[in-house]
Amino acid sequence: MTLTHRPAPFGRALCAMVTPFTASGALDLDGAQRLADRLVAQGCDGLVLSGTTGESPTTTDAEKAELIRAVRAAVGDRATIVAGVGTADTRHTVELALAAEKAGADGLLAVTPYYSRPPQDAVEAHFRELADASGLPVALYDIPGRTGTRIEPETMIRLAGHPRIVAVKDCAYDLLGTQKVLAETGLAYYTGCDEYVLALYAIGGSGYIGTVANVAPRQFRSVLDAFDAGDTGEAARLQRRTIPLTELMMSSGLPGTVTAKALLGRLGLPGGPVRAPLRPAGREMADGLLAAYERLVAA
Repeated sequence: MTLTHRPAPFGRALCAMVTPFTASGALDLDGAQRLADRLVAQGCDGLVLSGTTGESPTTTDAEKAELIRAVRAAVGDRATIVAGVGTADTRHTVELALAAEKAGADGLLAVTPYYSRPPQDAVEAHFRELADASGLPVALYDIPGRTGTRIEPETMIRLAGHPRIVAVKDCAYDLLGTQKVLAETGLAYYTGCDEYVLALYAIGGSGYIGTVANVAPRQFRSVLDAFDAGDTGEAARLQRRTIPLTELMMSSGLPGTVTAKALLGRLGLPGGPVRAPLRPAGREMADGLLAAYERLVAA
């Protein structure tokens, strides 16, 4: 049995990639290329660069463009590159979008303007200005727990009429609202919550943009592959296998960037330190992450 889903403009399995730094805290372009190549080789259709997991608040505009160019050189046309361009400033967001397009990105990811808590008409105007500014397709990032502002389903439905607004990264934890938008639009829905990969896919989602995929890309890809093959029981089993590592990485009280880089370091993979105000994970946490990872890959 083959189960079909709405088109996934950036691929189905995307990784919200960390931004590797050197020991001194500088941008590690060689490390970024090696990590990107590994992620694509192990099943990622696309890479989201300079999202929150990529420490976008503490990287410069120039570093963001350099990162896109380096990763593009490493992966070529084997994967899509989606650039995180969301900021609290519409003008700055547009500037980042134009720079990402010039650097070689295939798409844009933009979070709701944060902290200022704009009303819905202002949220809509912000995203329309972004979508009008470049020729790249746009994914809206709905994560009110961080931004303080929801993209309400009705706003999402109106924005879906824009020809370049094509997708959503969904971290709203509102399955009812998500289904309303799925029913009314052709937007491709990607879960940004690693524990919801199968749940959203099963109701018509297009895939995921995952943080845990930095360390376990193959294991998350396998959930979608099993579901597409019609083996929903196996898909559920594979999803459940990922939960202990997901819980430790995403629900431990530390940002996913911190836990992902801690585990990448234990695995001898590029990642490096985090930039302040973030702080590295302690030894006990890193030990726990490694143990959970080893159990996952051995299962």
